[in-house]
Amino acid sequence: MACMHDHSCEDHDCSSDWSLYKHIDLSKVSALNEAVPGSVKSVFKAWEHRLNSSEGQLESNEGDPELIVFISFTSDVKIKGISIVGGADGTSPSKMRAFINRDGIDFSDAQSMQPIQEWDLAENLQGVLEYQTRYSRFQGVGNLTLHFPENFGGDTTQIHYIGLKGEATQLKRDAVANIVYELIPNPSDHKTRAESGGEFANLE
Repeated sequence: MACMHDHSCEDHDCSSDWSLYKHIDLSKVSALNEAVPGSVKSVFKAWEHRLNSSEGQLESNEGDPELIVFISFTSDVKIKGISIVGGADGTSPSKMRAFINRDGIDFSDAQSMQPIQEWDLAENLQGVLEYQTRYSRFQGVGNLTLHFPENFGGDTTQIHYIGLKGEATQLKRDAVANIVYELIPNPSDHKTRAESGGEFANLE
């Protein structure tokens, strides 16, 4: 469900609430069916710039409104809310489906797989709506895939801004991958039975 902001951003630092864009690994962000390759990277920006489309926008190919956006994070994150600012004249997405920690999802996968959550979207041209997640399901998110299957009747789907509200862990994903636990004790740290003169008893 969508909810309106319950405070004035003049009195509250909304930018800090929607700061997960700082933890997105833009080099690994991608989209399927984008008309301009790489344009998806332009939709991740600071909250106060959400209505500024001068840096570009994500748009689907003409006649095919479906989009998939893959978002990779530099550390595991917890996602509380999502904000989508779409285009005018029926080009805003009307539905959003989310998958977490799944790589390589294509349109066939997205249509056949059960999302972790889905939302019916409203046209949000002014960026005042946010969609709350089922927070307990959006813990330890290393990557997020958003599927936008349809829009409000436009020939293309346009997205100007994707905002993610939540928090990041302090531990970087690369650091997690490099942690090695010593599961086997070092033999030099322990005397063997032979060295200590011990032997198994003969039970026969």
